[in-house]
Amino acid sequence: MTSDITASGLNVSRETFEKLELLERELRRWQAIKNLVGPATLDQIWERHIVDSLQLLELAPEAKTWLDLGSGAGFPGLVLAIAGAERGLKVHLVESNSRKCAFLRHIVRLTGSATTIHEARLETVIPGFVAKVDVVSARALASLVQLLDWTAPMLKAGTIGLFPKGRDAEIELTEARKKWTFEAETLPSATDSSARILRITSIESHS
Repeated sequence: MTSDITASGLNVSRETFEKLELLERELRRWQAIKNLVGPATLDQIWERHIVDSLQLLELAPEAKTWLDLGSGAGFPGLVLAIAGAERGLKVHLVESNSRKCAFLRHIVRLTGSATTIHEARLETVIPGFVAKVDVVSARALASLVQLLDWTAPMLKAGTIGLFPKGRDAEIELTEARKKWTFEAETLPSATDSSARILRITSIESHS
């Protein structure tokens, strides 16, 4: 576990590491009953979920407020809340699945992270965060076109979009540019050489 974090060049404090270990243990315990993540990823929780989430924190070091859409079992949002606590990061998690929200609340209670959980559909939550958060993220949630449809009002107001994508990231960018004009950085993933992280800013619709 420690080697996964070290190999990725991501350094966390002992307190943060212990809270992430707690997250791992509780996820394994709840998984048997709630089926929170894909069973095939259980043997690689640190690399596939925790370290993969942690790398986003380094891409927005000045962020104080963060909105994570479709948070699921807490990746990346809950991991970011735990790791960002020491710098005062406040994270909002949006998840409509009640059993996943129950898990999120459980971990927030155990770790004391500065996290607000919104058990709702993201379309109803996003309007209330325009011009109110520094970063919006979404992992394995939807196509880039759909993500931009949802988050464009936030991005126009100055929020940074961080969207982890797989090997088809460039294809998704091409499709999105048919509808939107935006600034995009394509960044390497620390956990998968074929994956990319898209950093999106300054968006405008073609219409």
